[in-house]
Amino acid sequence: METEKGKLVAQQEGLVKKTRIMVVIDESDESFHGLQWTLDNLFGCITATAAPEQPEANDEAGSRLITLSLVHVQQAFHLHYVPAGPGGTVSTAFYIPSSVEESVKKAQQQIAKALVSRASDMCKDKMNIEVETLVFEGDPKEKICRAAQEMHVDLLVIGSRNLGKFKRAFLGSVSDYCAQHANCPVLIVKSPKEANK
Repeated sequence: METEKGKLVAQQEGLVKKTRIMVVIDESDESFHGLQWTLDNLFGCITATAAPEQPEANDEAGSRLITLSLVHVQQAFHLHYVPAGPGGTVSTAFYIPSSVEESVKKAQQQIAKALVSRASDMCKDKMNIEVETLVFEGDPKEKICRAAQEMHVDLLVIGSRNLGKFKRAFLGSVSDYCAQHANCPVLIVKSPKEANK
């Protein structure tokens, strides 16, 4: 009883910290597996200890103590087209019409909207979790690490794609980069295929 009273006093004095977990989502099944793993394993444990009717589950304003940030980073659209002329010289460059660029950006926005909608739907049944969705544009490695720092994330969760040694060496891995450069703990969730090897 003493600890429950202490928690309530700490909440009233503003000493209870809101936990923020960021899950990175993209078009891959592995990212959605990472989200599902987080909901089942992390949030299952957290919400089981703080039922919705208990005062510890919510702060004095009634807001939730756990924030799940679903983050999608889409690559910036850059079209580089410089045809080479005879003998390797550069001939007249072609410019892509702005309508093509607009079409690509519109398609990217629709994909991002569908991804965050799917991810949000997965979180609907979880109690005591505030879900926010964020879409950034740029290099995923840098944007994820920057967002984690600026948002004061307590844990960053990324699904592993299992690129293989060759692709990982040349393309780099977002999860490897974040594990090395993020200013918070990083949890890399292996895909079921990778975990069973």
